[in-house]
Amino acid sequence: MQKTMSVILSPMRLCRNPIKARLFSGHFGPQLNRSLTRLVSGQGPSLTRMIASQSTSSPNPSVSSEKEAALAAASTPSDSPTIFDKIINKEIPANVVYEDEKVLAFRDINPQAPVHILIIPKVRDGLTRLAKAEERHFDILGRLLYTAKVIAKQEGLEEGFRIVINDGPKGCQSVYHIHVHLLGDVKWSGLLAE
Repeated sequence: MQKTMSVILSPMRLCRNPIKARLFSGHFGPQLNRSLTRLVSGQGPSLTRMIASQSTSSPNPSVSSEKEAALAAASTPSDSPTIFDKIINKEIPANVVYEDEKVLAFRDINPQAPVHILIIPKVRDGLTRLAKAEERHFDILGRLLYTAKVIAKQEGLEEGFRIVINDGPKGCQSVYHIHVHLLGDVKWSGLLAE
């Protein structure tokens, strides 16, 4: 039965597309195969215990600290100056890659991908998070996305890139000044990009 399970759970058997197979086999593949094999064979913890353990603790300590940072940021008054206001006012340095009269873009100091750029509006105008957007923000939101496209081309990312907006404490937003993350040259493994 053990041999049959490893064949059934083989990433190549799940998906013949090599990219999707890597998606299944990356960080989680071997561990997932072992867990599923133990579960199906009656060895190891029950499915209920496995799910409960995953929902109560984070295997990745950076996720926990990211959540803590998001919760701390959410508790600050929305009209307080943010680190982005200090970057806009040139009070602290940033590696600026694009600037016009409405937006500023700079490299993230803690990149999550080979290319990781933050794109922000120069004026917050109450737009601390996407959930707070109003019709009057229509133009600046479009400008942020169009700027992402311009920067992606400038960075040589014509083949593709990711756009991320973390929104609110449960979305792990750590700075309450709306911003777009432009991620490029992302290597896929596991369920998420590295």
